[in-house]
Amino acid sequence: MPFPDTLMPMVTKLQMWTRLDDADRDAVLALPHRLRALRAHEFIVRDGDEPRHSCLILSGYAIRHKLTGSGGRQIMSIHMKGDIVDLQNSLLRSADHNVQTLNDVEAAFIPIAAIEEIAVGRPNLGKAMWNETLVDGAIFREWTLNIGRRDARTRMGHMLCEFALRLETVGLGEQCQYELPMTQEQLADALGLTSVHVNRTLKALAAEGLIERTNRSVRIPDWKKLAEIADFDSRYLHLDQRLPAAT
Repeated sequence: MPFPDTLMPMVTKLQMWTRLDDADRDAVLALPHRLRALRAHEFIVRDGDEPRHSCLILSGYAIRHKLTGSGGRQIMSIHMKGDIVDLQNSLLRSADHNVQTLNDVEAAFIPIAAIEEIAVGRPNLGKAMWNETLVDGAIFREWTLNIGRRDARTRMGHMLCEFALRLETVGLGEQCQYELPMTQEQLADALGLTSVHVNRTLKALAAEGLIERTNRSVRIPDWKKLAEIADFDSRYLHLDQRLPAAT
């Protein structure tokens, strides 16, 4: 009897990193899970929680962030379809940050015990999950460099380039045209800028002909030129390591 394909985005994501056989794929699809429809700005994980589930994003976007003592927010990553946003909770029992939806999200919540079981019992899946967390770490490092050592123009260009490649990879956009997944306020919290500075920077990039914008839609007329001014090198996304989709 075939398994439901609800968790197929997880299969698709994991087999980007490691070749999975039919038994591996069936093991993922058979994972126990609970579907939830979350509204914009709902918390998936709160700082200090002791989560008992890992969350697979099926649609929509979520962010990982921390708050300062005075309430300032720093967004550290964005997550989209196929991302297992709190996979580390299978080992780290207490959350040290927040995971929150950006818009309406459909998600599957998988018990941590089930994640542990297939990670240990099926080495290919364990390796793929390890790869997933390592790439997450690489993205965190790049975002730290972005807000710590690049100017506003370069920061914004870099983030626009990253969005382009990541959205294209999961079929949510194209390298040179996509819908921006964050508001200007959210971009400000991700880039360490004010909303006013974000607005000015986007307008400046458009005035230079580096991007074209219509509401949330972004088009990049000259990818090579934007990547150059953005100091963007996609190596940290490890796209060259990804395997072709199984046929």
